[in-house]
Amino acid sequence: MAEVMVETASGRVRGTEQRGVNVFKGIPYAAPPLGENRFRPPRKVESWTGVRDALAYGNQAIQDDNVFALPPDLLPMVELSGVEPLSEDCLTLNVWTSATSGAKPVLFWCHGGAFLCGSGSSLWYDGTNLCRLDDVVVVTFNHRLGALGYLHLEDIAPDFKGAGTAGMRDIVAALEWVRDNIASFGGDPGNVTIFGESGGGAKVSVLLALPAAKSLFHKAVIQSGPAVQMATREDGTKTALQVLAELGLREKEVAKLRTLPAAKILAAQGVVQARAAGAPMAERRRRGFNPVIDGTYFPGGPFNPAAPSVSAHVPLMIGSNKDEQSLFLGHLPWVTFDNLPAAMKPVLGERAAKIVAKYHAAQPGRPADQIGLILMGELGQRLPSLQMAERKLALKAADVFVYLFAWETPVLGGRLRACHTLEIPFVFNTLEGAAITGSDPSRLPLGETVARAWLAFARTGNPGWKPYDTTIRPTMVFDLESRVENDPFGAERKIWEE
Repeated sequence: MAEVMVETASGRVRGTEQRGVNVFKGIPYAAPPLGENRFRPPRKVESWTGVRDALAYGNQAIQDDNVFALPPDLLPMVELSGVEPLSEDCLTLNVWTSATSGAKPVLFWCHGGAFLCGSGSSLWYDGTNLCRLDDVVVVTFNHRLGALGYLHLEDIAPDFKGAGTAGMRDIVAALEWVRDNIASFGGDPGNVTIFGESGGGAKVSVLLALPAAKSLFHKAVIQSGPAVQMATREDGTKTALQVLAELGLREKEVAKLRTLPAAKILAAQGVVQARAAGAPMAERRRRGFNPVIDGTYFPGGPFNPAAPSVSAHVPLMIGSNKDEQSLFLGHLPWVTFDNLPAAMKPVLGERAAKIVAKYHAAQPGRPADQIGLILMGELGQRLPSLQMAERKLALKAADVFVYLFAWETPVLGGRLRACHTLEIPFVFNTLEGAAITGSDPSRLPLGETVARAWLAFARTGNPGWKPYDTTIRPTMVFDLESRVENDPFGAERKIWEE
């Protein structure tokens, strides 16, 4: 492996050339948020003299190792995190580039894991194969998570202003680093695409609504991570008070949060998050640890009551997977058609029986457990994604493209089908290292098809199919035989309009 040197605004970094791609890991984009900087907005990184090694990923943000309580047979297959140590000193990023010259499209990946876990160092997110397929630059990064990144304390103690958006401010700081430095890595700071899945898609949703992020990116992709509404100040304060109570702190003792061991804060976070996990689907972004709409840095929305005007000009690609919730609920003993309406009543209310009956009629071959999982995916991912697409279109300022990922994985007896997260290794074309996709070579061409669609969107603003509209609703369906369908599962979509 040959060494590669690049000059950044903070100093020189040493990366390596691997398989024809230049790789730089663990570059700091902001100062470590330690001590008095805990809960504060990120600060500029200090410059260094000489050459700094960028040969290994940086630390992962503080997080739980299985916050979604995935079963033992599935947990090793969902590689949202890396293997690096956990630390508050985590504000680093990684760059893959096919060459350090030129002005290539930049793909800026926001990792998933809600706002609670994950890392830019997951094997799934390795940018090498994208750089081999096209002349691009790929950036992944880490940022503050959970209570350390999203605990709204400023309405309890003014000295904690910005604590409820600290993690998003980290992301903006990483984008500012890209603006200021990516040309030295062969990237075009005027052609940056932000993309992310699940919580990463929610981060993209929020970035679209942040005035501070305006002009730092030029296209956006939301994968199974629609965020129509985020937490209000009142929501955020409720969560913060619960964390203080778990820590045995009174409101006037908030300052002690800057000196407590991070492990204690993480433990309190876990208790509070467990309570939030039982919230109705419509409220899940308002409970627990999420960016807080403070009215200034994060003015509102992000897509409620309308798409954000600050990013009206930014083309959007948005989509979901056919069987999202089978990842989280597919291993559980579910229901029969006799008791499914009652099981769905907490999330569907009085309409539960009617909606279950209509979905059963629309998909008569599906057993009750699959109908239940489909309904949970409709509420959590597909319908909000389409709602956001429509609200974006209403601005009449940029194209919107919609996709549906339908390929079903054969692993674990096929119970996962086209589950949440499954499209990620196809997007990065990292299938060979993704156990969740199995080993059938027939899946490999789909990896290149999906990756090339994302690359085309990053380069031109068009992934290769017609923009969405509310008349025929053209949608790319990714499968072994990918095709454009008009309004797939349209009958089911219309049920919610009745």
